[in-house]
This record gives sequence, C-alpha cells and structure tokens, in this order.
Amino acid sequence: MKPGSPGDGFGPIGANPSFSDLLRAARPDAAPAPTVGGGAAVPPAAAHGTTVLGMTIDSGIVMAGDRRAVEGFSIADERMDKVFPADDLSCIAIAGAAGQAVEIVKLFQMELEHYEKVIGDRLSLVGKANRLAQMIRQNFPMALQGLVVVPLFGGYDERRSRGRLYRYDVTGGRWEEEDYHATGSGGRAARSTLKKRWRPGLPREEAVGVAVESLIDASEEDVGTGGPNPRLGVYPLVTTVTADGVEEVAEDEVRAAYEQLAEGSA
Repeated sequence: MKPGSPGDGFGPIGANPSFSDLLRAARPDAAPAPTVGGGAAVPPAAAHGTTVLGMTIDSGIVMAGDRRAVEGFSIADERMDKVFPADDLSCIAIAGAAGQAVEIVKLFQMELEHYEKVIGDRLSLVGKANRLAQMIRQNFPMALQGLVVVPLFGGYDERRSRGRLYRYDVTGGRWEEEDYHATGSGGRAARSTLKKRWRPGLPREEAVGVAVESLIDASEEDVGTGGPNPRLGVYPLVTTVTADGVEEVAEDEVRAAYEQLAEGSA
C-alpha cells in the first residue's frame, strides 16, 4: 500500500497530520522558539504551576490541580487553571513553567484537532500520549534554562473501554500509570495520600474527595501548593474523563468534598 492510500494512516497525499510541522513550514515566526535569550544560562523570572494529580476510576480517570502559581517565593496567581481538555476524550494537567506549559497545551490541542481534520479519524489515546512526549522533548532546550514543563496526560481509551493515565519526565520520557500519580512541587505529599486512599474500581464521587484530600495534604507540606480558600471561594480544579467525554466537576461538589473533610478533621 502506497503512502496516501485510503486506510494507510497517512491521509491524502501531501497532507501532513502534524500541526507543529505545518506551523514551522508556513509560519516559522509563530512557532515556539527552541531557546530563550540567545541561549543564556540564567533562567528568566516566570510563574510556575505546582501540584497536579491523576487517578484511574471505575468509569475513566480523574485529574485535579491546586490553583496556586508561584514566582520564586512570591505568589503569582491564586486562581490558575492547571487542568485542560485536550480533546473530547482526554485531558492534560500541567506543572512547571506556567507560560511555557499553557503554550504547549494550546499547541497540543491544535495538534489533535488538525490531525482529526486531515486524517478524518481521532488519534488513538496512545498516539496522543506519544505526540505529547515529542512536544515535551522539543521543549528540552527551554527546560535547561529553567522553563521546565512536566505534565500528566490521560483519557478514556475507546479501544480498551477504560481510563488510562500517563506521566512524563523533562526529557519527554513517557510511562503509563495503572493506578495514580501526582507531580509538581507537592507531588510527593499528594502521592502519599493517593497511596492510602486509592483502590481499584474507585467510584467517581469518592475519587473527587480523594483528589481534594490529596491536594490539601500537599498544601500542608509544600508552600508552593495552594489549599482551598473558602473566604475567597478558591477550590481545586477537578476534571473527569469518561466514555461520555471530559467534564469539569462543579465547584459546589468540590466545595462539599472539602467541607466534609474539614468536618471530619475537626
């Protein structure tokens, strides 16, 4: 079968399913720069997102993140979103240099949309995870200058009818996590709570409470992680991905989970 033939996975002859390649060819000025400041070794001042987590549940996955971004020892933002839908059946949670991470998320979202338009079919979940790994690897020169991006990615795998979760390192290394994972400055503390609270077949409602509890514990151990702030109405951002798609958990449900935990510890 020749490349470009129907069913070969390449689409029409001359069509490139990679939006990144298309952007670099058509608008190189709009493509993300591989280095900053002429290769300077001193990292620029930048806001950093802190703790995000993900876990598999009975119907798919749950991802969550605190809302704080820090710049050195200062709080840069108390309402930062760190969990984003990648497409209809997957989402990405970011930790690291906030500006660079959001740029990668937007490019990744466009990459998946462009692939679907060119090929006429959705990229498999493993294919999405691999493409994100390539984009993180391309960011490595920036990471050497302090703009590190280490996301979590996951979604609902239609071929296997279950949720799947992937973690990455700064070089673009990719590993699948069967159970749960947390990354960022408060990742270790969050993983400790997940280790105690997660179990196979965890229902969605309980998983929301586990996510909130894990982020609260992280905020008590890590100054960069922001805990819930009822006075300001700031609560963790929690998102689920199931066969029905990506859904952000309502703030009322997240607040109720926090209040239940607060009452239990009183």
